[in-house]
Amino acid sequence: MLRRLVDLARTDDDVAAGELREAASAHGCAPITDDVDRQSVTIAGTLTAVTLRPRATVPALVAEVFDGSATVQLVWLGRRSIHGIEPGTYLKATGLLCRPHGVATIFNPAYELLPHHG
Repeated sequence: MLRRLVDLARTDDDVAAGELREAASAHGCAPITDDVDRQSVTIAGTLTAVTLRPRATVPALVAEVFDGSATVQLVWLGRRSIHGIEPGTYLKATGLLCRPHGVATIFNPAYELLPHHG
């Protein structure tokens, strides 16, 4: 009975995040936690935002990916766009996770576009 009450109290965002965590787990990915730093990780999630950060020296394409537990920035240095990298895309990315300025970031990740998790 208590489990049913807890399920009724969950918001749509909570349900969606749970589905993302399950899908990431099915792809062999572990959730990103605050204690993960300077480790090679593989994440899977949905791109929530994609922006171009023009710099005087090197442009950078930045995508935010949400895996159901945390948001990680994927940064491709020297790129202005990448076909398929757009909000709503579901992907799997691998690289060294670091935290410049406290933001979980993977620079120049290897990635694979996946069919939508749902």
